[in-house]
Amino acid sequence: MTDLLYSEEEEALRAAVRDLLSDHCDAPGVIARTESGTPHDLAAWKALADGMGLAGLLVPEDRGGQGATHREAAVVLEELGRAVAPVPYLTSAVVATEALLACDAEGGLLAELASGRRIGALAVALNVAPGGAYQVVRYEGGALHGELTAIADAAVADVLLVPADDGGLYAVDADAVTVTPQASLDLTRPVVTVTLDGAPGRLLGDAEPAVRRALRAGAGLLASEQLGLAEWTLTETVRYLKERKQFNRPVGGFQAIKHRLAQLWLEVVNLRAAARNAADALSTGEDVDVAVAVAQAYAAPVAVHAAEEALQLHAGIGMTWEHPVHLYLKRAKADSIAYGAAGAHREALAETIDLPAP
Repeated sequence: MTDLLYSEEEEALRAAVRDLLSDHCDAPGVIARTESGTPHDLAAWKALADGMGLAGLLVPEDRGGQGATHREAAVVLEELGRAVAPVPYLTSAVVATEALLACDAEGGLLAELASGRRIGALAVALNVAPGGAYQVVRYEGGALHGELTAIADAAVADVLLVPADDGGLYAVDADAVTVTPQASLDLTRPVVTVTLDGAPGRLLGDAEPAVRRALRAGAGLLASEQLGLAEWTLTETVRYLKERKQFNRPVGGFQAIKHRLAQLWLEVVNLRAAARNAADALSTGEDVDVAVAVAQAYAAPVAVHAAEEALQLHAGIGMTWEHPVHLYLKRAKADSIAYGAAGAHREALAETIDLPAP
């Protein structure tokens, strides 16, 4: 029977990541970054990737990584979700890395991503579900031409993994393309338009299996980020309601509020089970498609609900820009369509287990 409980090593990893993020990603600092032209915290990324070696968790040791599993990466993402950390961990250390792992021939670039020396981004729109259709660019005369939209974290990427119309996946240096910011709801994970005008690319392998593997891992581990986000909003809301008083009583003592919080706690506990199951399935390779679809079908509405309840139950202070709850709501809403909306995952689940629609 699969053990989904956290091991001692995973809890130690959690404590180390939380300590690091408390130093680098405090709420006022993250809010200040969203108001600047550089929302990404590259100092925090360097500390995570270079200082702690976390960028290479999914990469085997003989290929320059840490040789860990998706379970450890999931713990890191839980903590990044708790802090709404503006770092490209999910996009580079998970999605781009998984795409490279599917292209066995490419070793040097994989080692660079694993060490954190370079940041990678898969040039597929953030909303594309595993197995979904995605944009490609034209490959002609050894160069790539075209435009790709809604590419997350490409603004800080050093290398882009670009699918082309010949079926190949190409590595393109970021300085060979034009990156144009798009309006992003989630200011901590901005999306951009990438324009390639004769950009040289190095063939890595077949795009279709690499993209499918990358998006599946991204969707599965995104549930852990959503779990961390939901846990923070619930914990912070409970703490606030114990302190806030009305009619000389803590607001949290009113029965209607207790019922809302109890319902939310149940949802978060169930989300933890779904997210842990997806991470474990990705690490073992057993029933991965089912586990990922279940996790994402459940995670998105729970994370959004938790953030909405936090915003409402914080009342007036929750509506202010200075309070960080708006960062969590925006991240939850953006995550709800990242790597496929909940409805797309329910459809995929029904197809996978041969459950006909009513």
